[in-house]
This record gives sequence, C-alpha cells and structure tokens, in this order.
Amino acid sequence: MGLLKDKVVLVTGGTSGIGRAAAVLFAEEGAKVAITGRRAEPGEQVVDEISKAGGEALFIRADATDIAGAGDVVRRTVEHFGRLDAAFNNAGTAMVGPLTELDEKTWDVLVDGNLKSTFFYLQAEAAQMKRQKEGGSIVLNGSVFAELGIEGISIYSASKGGVTALARAAAVELGPDGIRVNSVNPTVIRTPLTETGITRNEDGTEYHPHGEKIPLGRLGEPEEVANATLFLLSDLSSYITGQTLMVDGGQSVN
Repeated sequence: MGLLKDKVVLVTGGTSGIGRAAAVLFAEEGAKVAITGRRAEPGEQVVDEISKAGGEALFIRADATDIAGAGDVVRRTVEHFGRLDAAFNNAGTAMVGPLTELDEKTWDVLVDGNLKSTFFYLQAEAAQMKRQKEGGSIVLNGSVFAELGIEGISIYSASKGGVTALARAAAVELGPDGIRVNSVNPTVIRTPLTETGITRNEDGTEYHPHGEKIPLGRLGEPEEVANATLFLLSDLSSYITGQTLMVDGGQSVN
C-alpha cells in the first residue's frame, strides 16, 4: 500500500523481535529505515534483508541507554537520508523479581533502559522534526503491564507506565508543531526469549502459560505489534495523538 512511501523512519532496537519486524514492514511500505542496536551482525542482517527486497536501510550501532548518543543517532540518520519523518522508540529491557528483594541497580537498569532512553530519543527526534517544520509521528513502545498489576515486575511496570504517560504529555506539547506521539502497549510477544516457555500439545497446538490469561488464547507475534505501529506512524492515524493502543489479545479487558 505504500503507507510510508518516501518517509524516513528511525527504529531503536531494530535488530530483533518487534523492532526487526517493524523495520522490515516499514521498508515494505516504502520507508527508508534507520535501525539501531548494540550488535553489528544482526543489524547488518536486517539491512541486507531490506536491501534485497528493494528497500533502503541504515544500521547505526548504538546502545539506547547511552543518552548522549541519541542526538548522534538522529544526526547520522539525517546525514544519510536527508530528514526524519517518523520514529518507533522500541528499545527496552526486562527483569523480574519479588518487590521486596529488588535493588537499586535493578531499578536503574529498568528505568534507564525503558524510560530514560525513550525520553532522550524522543527529545532528539522531536527537535529534528521541529527544525524541519513539517510535523512527524513518533510511537513509543510501552507494555500492557503499564496498565495491569502482575507479581514480579513492579519496576518494569513502573518504567513502562512512565512511557505511556510520556506519550500523553509529549503529544500535548508537540501537537502545535504537527508532531503526533502515541504508544503501543503489547502483551507477551513471541521472541527467542519467550519461546523457551512454549510447549506443544499432542494435537500440535502450542501452549504457553501466559496464553491462558489472554482471551485470544495465544502469545502475540512481533508482526502484529509492527502492524499497529505502522497504523500509528502513517497518515491513517493523522488525527490520533496522545493515545495508547493495546496490542494484547484482549488481556487488558479480561
């Protein structure tokens, strides 16, 4: 359909999982895509996949928690492609543990990796879009657990709750510049990490304990989150800002 035709899109954490699926989809929809990641090999693999399909992509090696590097990533994206039209701030991290046993280091890792990094990338992206004076769209990756209480992930939930609150506040502040900011809030998504918990039933169907909590009865796929993000980045959602789109198989209403 070409929903992002000739747009330049930055995807943080774009080398695996949701980020990779998003980068590939955006390229299929006509975008020129810049992706970040900590390891060069998977980053170059994504670029190669996009290039072989006829798209344009750039890999920038960067750790999202390196706050000083956010501006450099945006600068390099603009130097390569000439502008920045949209961004998916996807990079994040997760750790679990009982609330009474979590320490300050765990707090710092989760808040820095999920909230602090998201804010400073948002800041750098918005500044570039304001300079261009042509608006833009930014999507932040939150979590269904920003809305739902579940044991063992208190700090993770708090950090993702901050992400969704940030999207609302940024939408108000950046709206006059034509910059839309929204968040997608996925449930547990199938990734190499979560697949370790999947078993197969005798009839060939898959079972994951978290799937029992989801009305649709299964984990989400990275491509399903990518599709939701595509909608929010594209002009199909041109009058939507400051919103949270739950991509959770109905878990948040169960």
